[in-house]
This record gives sequence, C-alpha cells and structure tokens, in this order.
Amino acid sequence: MKKWVQNEKAFTLIEMMIVLLVITVLLFIAIPNVAKQSQNINAKGCDAFAHMVQGQVQAYRIDNKNFPDSIETMVTDGYLRKDETKCPGGEDLTIDAEGEVLVSES
Repeated sequence: MKKWVQNEKAFTLIEMMIVLLVITVLLFIAIPNVAKQSQNINAKGCDAFAHMVQGQVQAYRIDNKNFPDSIETMVTDGYLRKDETKCPGGEDLTIDAEGEVLVSES
C-alpha cells in the first residue's frame, strides 16, 4: 500500500484565491488609467491630423494662389481623401477664410 506524501509541491486553494485577488485589484487600478490615456491619445492624434491637413491647405494655396473654400473643395481637387475630413475621434475639420484648419465637435 502506498503512503501519501505530505510534502508535495502544489498550490493550495487559498494561495490561488490570494493571487486572483491581487490580479483583480491591479486590474481595477489599471483600467481607469488606460481609459483616461485613450482619450488623451485621441486628442493628440486629432491635433496631429489637423496639422497634416493644414499642410495640405498650404499646398493647395501654393498651387492655386488662394485658400480653399472648404474641406470638400480639398477632397474634390484631390488634396484630401474622403476619409480625411474628420479626426480619428470623429471631430469635424473645417477651414476658415484665412486658411486655418479648425477642429469642431460633430
């Protein structure tokens, strides 16, 4: 008859529950920070995208000797694609009379 070895290397249920508790607490701390950083990334991405469109407005001005009337004019004349009229977060881009690219909430 085999004797049960008392000193086997294994995790007990209590140890596993403690590890799961620690992981859960870390997730509760990390998830709100990730969500906050996601909003920050979208805002910075929109600023960078608006600067890229501003460069295209300047190219239009150099080629045509005046600023475009609207974003739609930029698309029609081939300076922007249709999907480049909004920021990645969904904010609309507009061009004012001085050729400045503005970001507005949609």
